[in-house]
Amino acid sequence: MAPVSGSDVADLPDPVDLLDPSPVPAEKPRGPERTSAVAGAFKDALVSGLLTALLFLPLIGFRASESSTGSLVLTYRFGLVAIFAGIVMVGRFLLMVTVWNPNRPPRRVSTTPGVMARLGALASPAVKPVFFSFAILYPFLSILLAGGLSPSRYWVDLGIYVLTYVMLGWGLNIVVGLAGLLDLGYVAFYAVGAYTFALLSTSVPINDFFAGTLGDDFWTAWAFWICLPLSGILAAMWGVILGFPVLRLRGDYLAIVTLAFGEIIRLVLINWVSLTNGGAGISSIPPITFFGVPFDSSETGFASIFGLEFNSMHRMFFLYFVILGLAALTAVVTIRLRKMPVGRAWEALREDEIACRSLGINTTLTKLTAFATGAMFGGFAGAFFAVRIRFVSPESFTFMESAVILAIVVLGGMGSQMGVAGAAILLIGGMELLRNLSFLKADFLFGSDFDPSLYRMLIFGFAMVAVMVWRPRGLVSSRMPTIFLKERKAVSGSLVKEGHG
Repeated sequence: MAPVSGSDVADLPDPVDLLDPSPVPAEKPRGPERTSAVAGAFKDALVSGLLTALLFLPLIGFRASESSTGSLVLTYRFGLVAIFAGIVMVGRFLLMVTVWNPNRPPRRVSTTPGVMARLGALASPAVKPVFFSFAILYPFLSILLAGGLSPSRYWVDLGIYVLTYVMLGWGLNIVVGLAGLLDLGYVAFYAVGAYTFALLSTSVPINDFFAGTLGDDFWTAWAFWICLPLSGILAAMWGVILGFPVLRLRGDYLAIVTLAFGEIIRLVLINWVSLTNGGAGISSIPPITFFGVPFDSSETGFASIFGLEFNSMHRMFFLYFVILGLAALTAVVTIRLRKMPVGRAWEALREDEIACRSLGINTTLTKLTAFATGAMFGGFAGAFFAVRIRFVSPESFTFMESAVILAIVVLGGMGSQMGVAGAAILLIGGMELLRNLSFLKADFLFGSDFDPSLYRMLIFGFAMVAVMVWRPRGLVSSRMPTIFLKERKAVSGSLVKEGHG
């Protein structure tokens, strides 16, 4: 072996450096590299703006409208196309020089909650009481701000609409968020609950049976309260029926089967005309009553019994508190189940099914309980939908409803109760508030004939892409553990299941 000279020893690395596990800090990009990154971002922004202009030119740049004489008039809106292209260019440039900058040092994955997560953990004990307190006071605030019972109808109806999707999101959160089973056919249980109530409440033999034993108006007055639990039980049975064929499926295969199940239910409702009346639907559903007291102007009505002046808004207010009670029931049952062995089994199944089996957990029973519990709450929501609209048809239970409910769960944060509620308020309430954006009807923008609500799905898609890019684990990324040792700490968002299915 050749002897080692002093110069060779000097070139050897220090043994202390070999034992030091700290990474070598990345060098900051120098001036030419920064200039090239900015130039590349500017070039990418120009290309993006050009593609946007070419794409939006036939969609927005030209508008054909019918004149008073019946002829078509072509108007040009090149300025609006330029505005959209400019917005895309600026946004693309900012992203390329900041978030998507190739010279940006790699981001370290933290296993501890960040500042916002810690602040959220501190505020979380007060979030739920504030949310439910605001939900209880919402109709009274609507009356105060709108200036009366009748003017507040739109806002109360909007609250009912949003709370319905909050309840549906919480029901699906059991299947997707807690058990980790991707379900694209949740609207099927929604439809089963609605049609169960519609068929039972309008059944002539059932009405005649109760008329001969308990009075002519008994079934009309009590149909909803009797059929509500039946709707949930029947939907839970269909959840078990769906669960049996998909016990061995996971991921994309499970999604395809559940999607097919939802479409099968819809096609059955359309083609079984003798039972469901086909595409014409079922009408004349009895209205909801105050536990047997009708909301009408008769002497035995709600207003007369309680000494109030008759107003049709009394029924709307009662519907609001009914759906609020059903949503609260869903939340309470879900929270209690999470702390029970079945809830812990759901979460274990979500994290790793193989490890779940190795621990002796019956995955078959765990999946069936998740499907049945989530389907039961979907059936409750379907019965409420039927009594609120008093008309059901297969067109109300399309795949788009399942997609919206699933998007609420994923965007809010899989497994997060408050995240799902916040996502439902933002997506459903925000889309409905588009109708009030009257400034978009200005002549220099879209024109007086523009209806913002027609573009709600486009905005909905942009919101989904944005959240999945910047918040891939949902709006509420951190989680509070169900069980803990000595101290309860929030789980970091980097350790939480991402919302990509």
